Amino acid sequence: MAIREIRIVGDPVLRTPCDPVTTIDERVRSLVTDLLETVDMEGRAGLAANQIGSNLRAFSWNIDDEIGYVLNPEIVALSDEEYQDDDEGCLSVPGLWFPTRRSWYARVEGIDLDGKPVVVEGTGLMARCLQHEVDHLDGKLYLDRLERSVRKKAMRAVRELV
Repeated sequence: MAIREIRIVGDPVLRTPCDPVTTIDERVRSLVTDLLETVDMEGRAGLAANQIGSNLRAFSWNIDDEIGYVLNPEIVALSDEEYQDDDEGCLSVPGLWFPTRRSWYARVEGIDLDGKPVVVEGTGLMARCLQHEVDHLDGKLYLDRLERSVRKKAMRAVRELV
């Protein structure tokens, strides 16, 4: 398989909601391999399928020396009283980091390549990653979550980027 090129802000695939995986075939297995190999680099916390040009609902993560993936992820729980406002970045918006509010805890449910249920949950960076990647699969970028004043500055920086 291969380390795939990352799609950059402005590419319409990043704004297109991904389709659920309905059949686990060689195409899906190949996608998962590519997601795992492409996320397995320093400085990469997560990678959604549309970031490498696929329209299938899948993502991989690389947090605290743990690499994994999930198909058809859906957020099923978020902390509603505890938040984090750290800077967030994105492989599809290279070099730009902005404070982004996320829930401190997140839980995602999906399936694996055998069609078996998968639960991925965490706090801090893992929770941020889960929320960020599911946003990608829904056709959203972290830039969409920025406070108005920060978003203005961010969009100026994005225009210079592309």
